[in-house]
Amino acid sequence: MATYEIGQSGSFTKTITEADVVLFAGVSGDLNPAHVNEVAASQGMFKKRIAHGMLGASLISAVLGMHFPGPGTIYLGQNLKFVKPVAINDTLTATVKVTSINDKGWLTLDTTVTNQDGDPVIKGEANVIPPK
Repeated sequence: MATYEIGQSGSFTKTITEADVVLFAGVSGDLNPAHVNEVAASQGMFKKRIAHGMLGASLISAVLGMHFPGPGTIYLGQNLKFVKPVAINDTLTATVKVTSINDKGWLTLDTTVTNQDGDPVIKGEANVIPPK
């Protein structure tokens, strides 16, 4: 049985590509012009296309399910705050850090996604049942 401690962490890094954005739009059904239409996006709030917020947030799931705690983790919940847009070709690092462990051994983790400049783009908290 795995043992977890406050402060343990894991991370995953990925560069968000044009293909990632197009494929995510197709899978999610989110065809918002801010993500898929350069002309419309250039006239919008960010003046260029941006990646879907949930695409960046999905890297948190990648950490939890594949790296720490790893395969077998059950994702119970997540709150998110999108603090900065993600541009196509940004390199994102999702990091999770254990902040509490309940009497059942379930974990609460601080979750942060940063860009290549170290700027936070997504912040939140996740609750998981770790693998045994």
